[in-house]
Amino acid sequence: MSAVSITRDAEQLSGKLLFAIPKKGRLYEPSVSLLQSCDLKYRRKPRLDVAGCLTQNIAFIFLPASDIPLYVSEGRVDLGITGQDVTAEARADVDELLQLDYGKCRLCVQVPLSSPCKKPEDLTGKRVITSYPNLTKDFFKAQANDQTPVVHFVSGSVEVACCLGLGEGIVDLVESGDTMRAAGLHDIADIMSSQAVLIANKHTTHQDLIKVIASRIEGAVIARRYVMVEYNLKRADLAKAVEIAPGMRSPTLSPLDETDWVAVKVMVKRSGLADTLDRLKGVGAEDMVVYDIQNSRR
Repeated sequence: MSAVSITRDAEQLSGKLLFAIPKKGRLYEPSVSLLQSCDLKYRRKPRLDVAGCLTQNIAFIFLPASDIPLYVSEGRVDLGITGQDVTAEARADVDELLQLDYGKCRLCVQVPLSSPCKKPEDLTGKRVITSYPNLTKDFFKAQANDQTPVVHFVSGSVEVACCLGLGEGIVDLVESGDTMRAAGLHDIADIMSSQAVLIANKHTTHQDLIKVIASRIEGAVIARRYVMVEYNLKRADLAKAVEIAPGMRSPTLSPLDETDWVAVKVMVKRSGLADTLDRLKGVGAEDMVVYDIQNSRR
């Protein structure tokens, strides 16, 4: 890249809020989808890791998810989406603004199915392979043993370490568990749970814009978590229905021509929706309608 193009890029970033986004991997597509649902649109040129936002004074910087906590904590970017796991591993001093409800997984201690090691203490003095050396060492030190495993770092494909004889155990992420089982491993302890989060630099000068962005993203997360349910109900049965589906604060009520009936509108969690509808039906709800929410602000 020429000195002229570097200078031009620096000028384009000047004064903008810098927002780091995972450039690939399991967090990339959900993160891009989330931004689009918040009207944070951009136009990214091929093979470039910088894109200007078309609707706000923001420049998106596409970085490896594991590097984003460092960039945010050092103030090189103002805001970022990454995993709780890599934020903890980096020991990054950042503000966690929101949990984003995707990229959920567990960081686990795993051993081969044939291993005699049944609990973390059994790995004392043995080799443990991981991409998370800091979290791994902290976990085993907390077991209050005089001795701990010998922890070795690898940057990827951790699950093959045991079958290739590199270690007696590993510490790695587990989502569905398919990769772990395919490698002939099973988990013997959880170190932490993780999901995608929105993090911010503690000393950013863009606090007002960050509040706007966080509010939009929170609204999108809530909208994915809830649906809107409308139904009609006899007013005498309202207390029973509210106990089943109380909503975010309380249901919205509208009178009907039949004075002993009321129309109810309430936000209901998407998970367990069918059961909630069954229970509402059981206390007399009729004419139930369910529809998606595009965004929701507290």
